[in-house]
Amino acid sequence: MKKTALLLIVLPFLMYACSISYKFNGASLDYSKTKTIEIRDFPNQAPLVYPPLTQVFNDRIRDVFDRNTKLIFTTVSPDLEIEGEVTQYDLMPLSVQADAFAAETRLTMSVRMRFRNNVDPSQDKEETFTAFQDFDSSKMLTEVQDALIEELTKEIVDQIFNSTMSDW
Repeated sequence: MKKTALLLIVLPFLMYACSISYKFNGASLDYSKTKTIEIRDFPNQAPLVYPPLTQVFNDRIRDVFDRNTKLIFTTVSPDLEIEGEVTQYDLMPLSVQADAFAAETRLTMSVRMRFRNNVDPSQDKEETFTAFQDFDSSKMLTEVQDALIEELTKEIVDQIFNSTMSDW
């Protein structure tokens, strides 16, 4: 009886002392040093231009950083700066069949990103991120393009976020 009572008293303290905390947003920032960010528009400089792509990409990147960090957006002396451009947005036929027509088409998107950390310049970087989505060639690009750019921008923005905000 005494052991059970003692166990009931000690167990909550042990559980609290041994708790493990995880953050799944991937951000590892020191908010005492890094408080502000500027994300400039990423223009579409690819040979193939789909006008809504720029707006979708710019909205998504700002939204991801807003939701997953405590950083404040500013254009005046930011601690972090992110800028870049869409450099590739093109189609490539895949899986050529016996009748010489492609069964699938691949839409590929690449974004060049420049990251400046004005608090710790040793973390500055410039990288290119690429993602692709395949779709059935029997469909017109105009039928699937909006859904595809949602997936492509999501993947590339996640890559940018992980590259700039994670200390992995």
